[in-house]
Amino acid sequence: MSVPTALVTTAWAREHLDDPKVRFLEVDVDTDAYDTGHLPGATGINWRRQLTDAVMRDLVGRDELQSLLRTAGIDDDSTVVLYGDNHNWFAAWAYWQLRYQGIDNVRLLDGGRAKVEADGLPLTTDAAAHDAGSITLPTETREELRAYRQEVIDGIGGSGRDLVDVRSPEEFRGELSAPAHLPQEAAQRKGHIPGAVNVPWSTAVAEDGTFKPIEQLRELYGARGVSGEDEVVAYCRIGERSSHTWFVLHELLGYANVRNYDGSWTEYGSLVGVPIETGEASSN
Repeated sequence: MSVPTALVTTAWAREHLDDPKVRFLEVDVDTDAYDTGHLPGATGINWRRQLTDAVMRDLVGRDELQSLLRTAGIDDDSTVVLYGDNHNWFAAWAYWQLRYQGIDNVRLLDGGRAKVEADGLPLTTDAAAHDAGSITLPTETREELRAYRQEVIDGIGGSGRDLVDVRSPEEFRGELSAPAHLPQEAAQRKGHIPGAVNVPWSTAVAEDGTFKPIEQLRELYGARGVSGEDEVVAYCRIGERSSHTWFVLHELLGYANVRNYDGSWTEYGSLVGVPIETGEASSN
């Protein structure tokens, strides 16, 4: 089901900076960016330390996430607005994680940190100080929003599913194992999951970092056979870029059955005995 209010603009953000019912969270790839300047009252979230389990590879636990949100001053009736660098890479991942945990009153700030700076919103280096919130997370997660490795493997070669690889074409073809600007390490093998189509996450973004108009987005994915009629599973390298695409497909286009495979290529590409393709996508 589409969430028509999933996005807010910088103009909306400017008007709600002092709204006690709105809490801004900044989640950056560069975990030091928050300290250089952020929206007044925004709480910085370190995705490495605060949104992942400290021992095993998984999302942070429910109790830890609830405590984190309460520390940010979030109540059950608060509107949570997420934004960050790299056109909201990890802000989108945090958004998906909150929705997975059953939270609905969450928004993404269109254009992220770059748009905030370009539009001249006030920035501060003062740490956020809020009274502790009282939000209580639902006890059940939304498993329909998440895909797991065995489900992905079991669906290879079948019908009724669109598998979308949102990485760069070079990663998809098996020439790189990570984005070109990052260290080339992670999975044991390069390539893509058989049957996947390559629709890089960045093709959904306009020059100013905001999302392209809805009709352009619908045409973009429709041209690759992704129309929302079938289940869609998106993946990337570690799950943050695919969260960005999940947001486009599920929250903006309203495709009902979209799941994020957050294990993504660093998991799949290191599995023993699973099929891998390299080069361009094979014809289906």
